[in-house]
Amino acid sequence: MTRWSPDSWRQSEARQLPLWPDAKKAAAVEAEMTSYPPLVFAGEARELKARLADVAAGKAFLLQGGDCAESFAEFHPNTIRDTFRVLLQMAVTLTFASHVPVVKVGRMAGQFAKPRSTDTEEQGAVSLPSYRGDIVNDIAFEEAARRPDPERQKRAYMQAASTLNLLRAFATGGYANLHQVNKWNLDFVARSPWADRYAELAGRIGEALSFMQACGISPDTVPQLKGTEFYTSHEALLLGYEQAMTRQDSLTGDWVDTSAHMLWIGDRTRFEGSAHVEFLRGVLNPIGLKCGPSIKPDELLRLIDTLNPANDPGRLTLISRFGADKVEAHLPALVRAVKREGRSVIWSCDPMHGNTIKAGSGYKTRPFDRILAEVRQVFAVHRAEGSYAGGIHVEMTGQNVTECTGGAIAVTDEALADRYHTHCDPRLNASQALELAFLLSEELAAVRKRMDQAA
Repeated sequence: MTRWSPDSWRQSEARQLPLWPDAKKAAAVEAEMTSYPPLVFAGEARELKARLADVAAGKAFLLQGGDCAESFAEFHPNTIRDTFRVLLQMAVTLTFASHVPVVKVGRMAGQFAKPRSTDTEEQGAVSLPSYRGDIVNDIAFEEAARRPDPERQKRAYMQAASTLNLLRAFATGGYANLHQVNKWNLDFVARSPWADRYAELAGRIGEALSFMQACGISPDTVPQLKGTEFYTSHEALLLGYEQAMTRQDSLTGDWVDTSAHMLWIGDRTRFEGSAHVEFLRGVLNPIGLKCGPSIKPDELLRLIDTLNPANDPGRLTLISRFGADKVEAHLPALVRAVKREGRSVIWSCDPMHGNTIKAGSGYKTRPFDRILAEVRQVFAVHRAEGSYAGGIHVEMTGQNVTECTGGAIAVTDEALADRYHTHCDPRLNASQALELAFLLSEELAAVRKRMDQAA
């Protein structure tokens, strides 16, 4: 391979980048940001990679979730808290079912940029630049708002720094107390129409915690029970911003993208010769690769060799996103090829992006039944191929929005307009996300039983 540097991506084909009206201004902003303090540190990225190596070995499970696109307008500590809280609740449920640690990675503190299908958006006779996330332009359909502004990158950085500060406080300051998280789950079960189905699992978690406390194992004696590890991630889409946030580790000389612990490459930018692939191959962060219906086994193997040439466990997560009706047609061949060639990867399931439809009411939505169907089909494929389904990647929020239809507390097509707040794609609300975790726990319990029997 050619020699890598933080700017070597500029010699490759870059798609999905904004056309800054003033290129000199954009370059000046990026140059200024090279002096900003890092948001995360090399040691944290290495720590996450070690946790993900356990996932690759079938000894842990990856839970990755959060906003489709963070916004400036909805930036509020309660929003951050509520999403963090639901991810903790999901993680406790999945940990108990799988009997392995759950690695928690938020789509938070940096998920500002979004890929678009077209460069422009038309409303009537008016054509304006597409909304590419608050880090680039504003969602309002107005000429001034849609003009890409590189100064917005500074605001995104400041918001990410504040979000990370609060997340670290929540993770280590007692809010993540395991006993408290289980009480939240019990509250959810009591409100669910499927209470009987979930009550047994929630009750068993409570009994386990009570037994531990009777044995002298409590948050006062074991600090791990009142805190947790939590990492951040986003799609590394805006490469000028990512380059500006890339620093050289003073201890090892490795390059680390300090904008997040984990970065991923989207389905629209993971082609061979991609500038996004070129950039991420050179940083030490754990990275993800979205795998949609268009990717072929040979292409995937070449990308794996480019992004993880040392076959390093925990380095690369393959995030499948096909849609419930396409899993069986595409995933088995990919899993077989990766297994045949002995590549060490994590297989994670994104059941959101392939299941987006337009409801009769005109709103873009994702039916809960299709989301769940894709998860179950992915697990079935990995089971049939002797592979490990090691993670789930969901767009969700802790807010009581109405964006995805279905679920036990059913959101109907007619109810979508009630609280449809997303800046981009439909998200699971808190109840739907927790319901998915409880249903997924059944799959994980079955996986763990088979692994224990085979050991």
